[in-house]
Amino acid sequence: MKLAIEEAKKAWKMDEVPIGAIVVYKGEVIGRGHNLRENEQSPSAHAEMLAIQEASEYLNSWRLEDTTLYVTLEPCVMCSGAIVMSRIPHVVYGASDPKGGCSGSLMNLIEDTRFNHRSTVERGILAEECGEMLRTFFKEKRAKKKQNKEKSSDS
Repeated sequence: MKLAIEEAKKAWKMDEVPIGAIVVYKGEVIGRGHNLRENEQSPSAHAEMLAIQEASEYLNSWRLEDTTLYVTLEPCVMCSGAIVMSRIPHVVYGASDPKGGCSGSLMNLIEDTRFNHRSTVERGILAEECGEMLRTFFKEKRAKKKQNKEKSSDS
């Protein structure tokens, strides 16, 4: 999880929402990703999606069997779908996402037994550190927005 947090910090430095992910296969990191939605102007540039893509390229396969995905925030519906479709058997995440999480919060897409393939999920690993990073990021964003609004009204 600490490596996923390092990925999230890369996103933060780029003024992206600090979410990071890694894919591990046989003890080796084969995929890394951090949120790039703003920089790429792409709704699919989530940390998980980028890490899954890199892992697929590494293995030369869309099937990511025998891997574990570590991500700092509970996966959304899109990422949860990609996790199921790529057959990642194990997911570990940090902070829960009560407004968009689909790995236990809003729904549990990843462990849904109606799918042919599903993952086991380990929740809350370094949750405080992962959550605090997000809270601080958004607090800073709101403060900057308020400051910019005040500057423009003074002009």
